[in-house]
Amino acid sequence: MRAKQWRQGFFIGILMLVAFWLASLIWGLAGKVQIAVDEAHKAERRYKALEERKMVLEANLAALETSRGKDAAIRTAFGVARPGEEVIVVVQPAATATTTEPSWWEMFLSWF
Repeated sequence: MRAKQWRQGFFIGILMLVAFWLASLIWGLAGKVQIAVDEAHKAERRYKALEERKMVLEANLAALETSRGKDAAIRTAFGVARPGEEVIVVVQPAATATTTEPSWWEMFLSWF
C-alpha cells in the first residue's frame, strides 16, 4: 500500500512539474504575443502616416505641374518677385495705452 501511495505521489509531483513548466511556456508566449501585437499596431500607424504623407506629396506634385504652382514655389523658396512688383509690409497698429481710473472695487481690493 505504501509503494502505491509513493508512486501516486511521485506521479502527481511529475505532473505538477510538467504543468508548471507548461504554464511558464504559455506565460512567455503571451508576453511575446503582446510584443508582436504592439509592434503590429506601431507598424500600422507608421503605414497610415506614410500614406497621408504620400497623398500630401502627390498633391504638391500636382500643384507643381501647373505654371501657377511653379511660380508660387519659386517665390516661396527664393523670395523673388516679378519685375514691377513691390514689397508690401503689413504692420500691426500701435497699441494705445488706456489710462482709466480704477473702480471702487479695484481700489478696495488693492488694500489687501
